[in-house]
Amino acid sequence: MRILVVSDEEAKGLYDHYRPGKLDGYDLILSCGDLKKEYLEFLVTMSNVPLLYVHGNHDDSFEKRPPEGCECIEDQLYVYKGVRILGLGGSYRYRQGIHMYTEAAMRKRIRKLWFTLWRHRGFDILLAHAPARGLGDMDNLSHRGFRCFVSLIDRYKPRFFLHGHVHKSYGYNIPQVTQRGDTTIVNACEYAVIDIEPQIKKR
Repeated sequence: MRILVVSDEEAKGLYDHYRPGKLDGYDLILSCGDLKKEYLEFLVTMSNVPLLYVHGNHDDSFEKRPPEGCECIEDQLYVYKGVRILGLGGSYRYRQGIHMYTEAAMRKRIRKLWFTLWRHRGFDILLAHAPARGLGDMDNLSHRGFRCFVSLIDRYKPRFFLHGHVHKSYGYNIPQVTQRGDTTIVNACEYAVIDIEPQIKKR
């Protein structure tokens, strides 16, 4: 399964300079947040494949006007063709906002999912907006990652952790792909492409 992952910044080649067939070959699109609804609606229309998303910290407007044809998977484990995708959007709280969380609040969200995670024997992809603490985040409060994401990755060992929030333009040394154990961590700002096949883990 080939998945297009988008986040934070519009990819001009997929939008402003789009040409027919540019989105062919993808089985699924995942959004890590902070993209305008018109962009997501364009991608889901032109690709004719499902688009699943979580919220970024600037997506408050989605509460009243969500992107049409797309599906929000916040606080859900969504299974698509055998691939288990866990959605946990939002950023570290640095001001008031609907999709901003303290470390304790994000940890509480994860605890509420324990039965779902047990029933599905874990998950294959963690779809988030914010990074994990110490794994591609920054020292300033607005771009700090969540420590509980590190614990979640270490416990369930998903094949991919997809996030955005830390733009590549913030520094020359911001990697797009890193590794933690069995998990490939992808900073999907603008876009990234991953390949994955279903693999049900044993209890």
